Amino acid sequence: MDKEHVAAILQEIGVLLELKGENPFKTRAYANAARTLEGLEESIETLVSENRLGGIKGIGEALQQKITELVTTGRLEYYETLKASLPAGLMDLLDLQGVGPKKVKVLHDKLAIDSVDKLEAACLSGKVAELAGFGEKTQAKILEAIAFRKQFASRHRLDEALSAATPILESLRGLPEATRCSLAGSARRCKEIIGDIDFVVSSREPAKVLDFFVGQPGVRQILARGETKASVVLEEGIQADLRVVSDPEFPFALAYFTGSKEHNIVMRQRAIERGFRLNEYGLFQSQKETRDPALCLPCPTEEAIFQALDLQFIPPELREDAGEFLAAAEGRIPRLIEWTDLHGSLHNHTNWSDGSETLDQVAAHVHELGCDYWAITDHSKSSVQARGLTPERLREQILAIGRVNQGFKDEGSDFRLLTGSEVDILAEGRLDFDDELLAQLDVVVASIHSGFSHNEAEMTRRLIRAAENRWVHMLGHLTGRLLLKRESYAVNQRAVIDACAETGTWIELNASPQRLDLDWRLWSYARKKGVKCVINCDAHRNAHVGYLTLGAAVARKGWLTREDVINTLPLPQLRRELARKRS
Repeated sequence: MDKEHVAAILQEIGVLLELKGENPFKTRAYANAARTLEGLEESIETLVSENRLGGIKGIGEALQQKITELVTTGRLEYYETLKASLPAGLMDLLDLQGVGPKKVKVLHDKLAIDSVDKLEAACLSGKVAELAGFGEKTQAKILEAIAFRKQFASRHRLDEALSAATPILESLRGLPEATRCSLAGSARRCKEIIGDIDFVVSSREPAKVLDFFVGQPGVRQILARGETKASVVLEEGIQADLRVVSDPEFPFALAYFTGSKEHNIVMRQRAIERGFRLNEYGLFQSQKETRDPALCLPCPTEEAIFQALDLQFIPPELREDAGEFLAAAEGRIPRLIEWTDLHGSLHNHTNWSDGSETLDQVAAHVHELGCDYWAITDHSKSSVQARGLTPERLREQILAIGRVNQGFKDEGSDFRLLTGSEVDILAEGRLDFDDELLAQLDVVVASIHSGFSHNEAEMTRRLIRAAENRWVHMLGHLTGRLLLKRESYAVNQRAVIDACAETGTWIELNASPQRLDLDWRLWSYARKKGVKCVINCDAHRNAHVGYLTLGAAVARKGWLTREDVINTLPLPQLRRELARKRS
C-alpha cells in the first residue's frame, strides 16, 4: 500500500474518531500524520522496511504500528473495527455540501439520524432547525444539498468512468475473438458527467465476447445478457453496456452509440436528404428502414460514413449538434489540440501550501515526464485551510525555486520551475498580495475561494476587477463548481470573458476532474472574443500531472486548437506572453 492510500485511510480514521466524539487532539493527530506522509520524499515502503518511521515528526509509536500494518498487510484491523462501530450511512452524510463531522455527530446524537433519507425527513419536519447551532437557514441549505445529490444520483464524473472503462477495454482488445473494440457513448464524447459506459465490439463469436465481458473482475452485478448485448454494474456503481456486432457493422454501431442523440438525428436526416437510410447497422441505399446487407454502402471506418454524407470527419468530442455540421460541410473543422501539444502547467501546488511533494520532487517528476516548465502557484495567505503562504514565505519560496532552477542549469537542462501564486480574490476584487509582490512572480493565477454566497453582480465584479489588475495573468476555476458536489456560484461568465478579452487576461481550463472549469460550452464564445485558454492541472500531488490529458480532452470538446492554448508554447515564447499582459 503506497503513501497516498495510507494517508487517505489515516485521514478517514480522523473523521471517524470525530464522529465518535473523541478527543480533538487525537483526531487532529491522524490528519496531521496523513499530511506528513503525503509530503514524504522517500517511499513509505522503504521507511517501514528500514524501521525509520519513528524519526518522522508527529508519527508516534501507535501511529508507527498502524502504518506498518497497513503497508505490510494492506489492511488495518483498528480501522475496520472503527468503521464497523458506526452506522455506514454517517459517511454518506459527509458527502453533502456544508455538512461536516461536527454537524453529523449532533444529528446522530440528538435525532438518531444515520442516513440521507432520515436527514431529509427531519429537515422537512423542521426538527433540524430546532437543534442548537443549526437554524432555518442551515436546514434549508441541507435540503438544497440533498436535492442536488438526488439530481445526480446516477451520474458519474468523466475521470471515474474512464478509470473504470480503461481496464475493461484493454482486456477486450486482448481477446482473440474480438476484432475491433472501442469506447462509445458520452465518455467517448468526453462529457464531464456521464450516465453509463458503452462499449462496442465486432466479432464472429459474440457469445464468447459477452461471456468474457460479464466475467470481468470489476463486475458487481449482471443486469442483462442477450445474444448481442450485455449490461452490468461495475464495482464503482457505474452501469456498463456492451454491444457486439459484425465487423462491417462496427463503424455504424460505433457512430450511433457514440451519439449524441441530437447529433444522430441530424446525421439520419442528412442521409435521408441524399436518398439513404442511416442506422446502427449501416448506410443503406433505400427509402425505408432496412438491415439488408445487400443495400449497405461499404464504409470500413467512421470517416467513410461522414465522407459518404459529404461531410468532413467530425471528431467524437464535437458531436453535440452545436455547429459541427455547418463547419464539416464547409471543411472548417479545425485540428483540435492534443495533450502532447502541452509543454507544462501554470497552476500547481507543493507542500509549501496544501500540496504533497517538495519543490525538488515536483521538478524531478515533471522534468522526467518531458515537460519544459512547471509553475508553482501555492495558495496565498487568506486560504488558511490550505496553509496559504504569507508574503515572507512566498519570498522564501522564490529563492528556493531559484536554487532548484540553478541545479537544472548546472546540468545543462533547459527545464525550469516558474515562480507564482494562486492569489485569492477577496471582497470587491481586491487581491491577497500587493502589486509589488505580484510583480516579482513569473505567473499569477487569481481565484475565488470564499464568499460564494454573494450575488451575481458582486461575484462578476470581483472577477472583472481581478482581470483588470495588470499583474494577473489568468483567472482560475472561474465558476468555483465541484462536479456532482457543488453548483457554480452566481456569475455572469460572458461578462467576465468580455473583460478578459479587453484586458488580455487568460482563462484557465482547470483540468482537475472535480472542476473542468471553464465549462466546454463557453470556450467557443471565449475563442471568438480572442481570450486564450490555459490548461492547468491544479496539481496537488505528482499523480495529478495526468490531468493534462483530461484537460486536453475537454478543450477539444470546446473546439480549442493548439493556437488557442497558451501552454502549448515553448518556454521562450511563453515568457514573452507572460510579459505582454504586464506591459
